Amino acid sequence: MTTTAISRRTVLRGLGTTVALPLLDAMLPLSALAAGGKAAMASPRRMAFLYVPNGAYMPYWMPAKEGAEYELTPCLEPMAEHRKEMIVFGGLTCDKARANGDGGGDHARSGGAFLTGAQPKKTAGANFQAGLSADQLAAKQLGNKTRLPSLELAIERYRGAGNCDSGYSCVYEHTLSWRDAATPVPPEVNPRQVFDRLFADKPNDPEVAARNELRASVLDAVMEDAKDLNRKLGGSDKKKLDQYLSGVRELEQRLARVEPLSSSVLPDDVSRPIGVPADLTEHIRLMCDLMVLAFQTDSTRICAFMLGREGSEQKYRMVGVNEGHHSISHHQNKAENLAKIKAINVYHMTQLAYLTGKLKSVQEGEGTLLDNCMVAYGSALSDPNRHNHHDLPMVLVGRGGGTIKTGRYVRYKNETPLNNLWLAMLERFGAKADKLGDSTGVLEGLS
Repeated sequence: MTTTAISRRTVLRGLGTTVALPLLDAMLPLSALAAGGKAAMASPRRMAFLYVPNGAYMPYWMPAKEGAEYELTPCLEPMAEHRKEMIVFGGLTCDKARANGDGGGDHARSGGAFLTGAQPKKTAGANFQAGLSADQLAAKQLGNKTRLPSLELAIERYRGAGNCDSGYSCVYEHTLSWRDAATPVPPEVNPRQVFDRLFADKPNDPEVAARNELRASVLDAVMEDAKDLNRKLGGSDKKKLDQYLSGVRELEQRLARVEPLSSSVLPDDVSRPIGVPADLTEHIRLMCDLMVLAFQTDSTRICAFMLGREGSEQKYRMVGVNEGHHSISHHQNKAENLAKIKAINVYHMTQLAYLTGKLKSVQEGEGTLLDNCMVAYGSALSDPNRHNHHDLPMVLVGRGGGTIKTGRYVRYKNETPLNNLWLAMLERFGAKADKLGDSTGVLEGLS
């Protein structure tokens, strides 16, 4: 084993390529190893916000009994394996998604208010306005600690212009992240572009284009550097490096397989940008895998991910729903509609279970990557039939570096601002904020 510590920012380099590395024992200072190894060096905390559109059918979602003995409702059942890593919330409200005198447009306001807690300005023009979002507040303060200040992901093609909902700009439905009140941060929908952001020295480097044209893999480009590093590592680190590089190669191969499937093979009523998977589940899971890689390599510690735009008419044929999601969400309490909403809610929760399992599978220090994460999952709508914005379907996965007591259902006083949860996460993340949007204080009861 090496007698000198390797820098935490060590990367493997090749033709137009940079491959960041996971935390290795050899990156610990010798003093830390002598004091107890992995436990002597705290792992960074990560924070992710996952948004699902069009609310949920709440009787199938919200548990009845508080505490550790809460029951897994039909919508929560996919998380059965991970219930001890999850908090279910009740009573949280996104007030600024309500009309508050502005009339229709609940879907647009939901997207714009979810992470900001600000009332989106009712306009279909370029003078849109919301507020600083929780993820970007963290990125402003701590984003300089990683190569990418934050990562913004989505599944549906971004639209930043036009009228999408009752006089509201499309930017609100398609954006979670706001750098300030007037500056939305567009998400990336193409997994290949995300991959290149993580592993390319320069996104538009001509050498990167040459590498792609020659179909050379990232690992082929850096293998000589990897061999040199491998000679400096002990047995445990060699195994960890091999597992990590194998995972990167497997992900790149999956990207290569799905790239030829462009939007031309999809039905006309489903928008997909060229270069992303035709299969929705594969698309979501590729994005989840990329998020895990970004966190594992400390390329970024902040991510916002829209699993669908607000007001989405995505069809979920894989679970028997041939109608558009938004249309079916106005269920009118019809049994057949409720069953389809349940199927969509369960599908989305199944993707959260996939992400949770991936984070849990990565060893970091004495625990796992999941232990050092806070993954908030939910919507700014509860019952979509009535466009309710109170008692939201919200869960938090991960222990935030040991600062969160999971495995519970916690119910708060009605009308508790959702942004109080964001303040609690920001506090644990190390970002300073006395107030964000309509917050009234840091949400208590998480530890």
